[in-house]
Amino acid sequence: MDGLTLVTTLAQSNIAAYLPIMVILTMALTFAIGNIVATKLIGPSRTGEIKGQAYESGMNPIGTARKRFNVRFFLIAMVFLVFDVEVVFLYPWADTFTDLATGGKDAALWLGRILFFLLTTVVAYLYGFRKGVFRFD
Repeated sequence: MDGLTLVTTLAQSNIAAYLPIMVILTMALTFAIGNIVATKLIGPSRTGEIKGQAYESGMNPIGTARKRFNVRFFLIAMVFLVFDVEVVFLYPWADTFTDLATGGKDAALWLGRILFFLLTTVVAYLYGFRKGVFRFD
């Protein structure tokens, strides 16, 4: 085999490895574009003053949507994210921790790491509690 044939063979095998990904991307794009086109062609397209008005659970909107929110809403969101991330990390840790040898050096290290992680979560919860995030007066 000469060099050009080898390069051509390698290039074809690399492209063939990406073929399933290209098929999935093509299907996803076709589905997305097809849904948008079908909605424009088939879907209702009535417009008007009432149709263009903001919808607030069946109530007529009062005031502007550009008002300021209390910082507690953002603090609640931050506390939620802390606990959400904690759960995401606890599942793989629990799966790995059960496979470690009982009483081993690695088990103690992993347990120490997760206890530190849980401690930081408790600190975040206490911070939110002291800031009054959980008081709804």
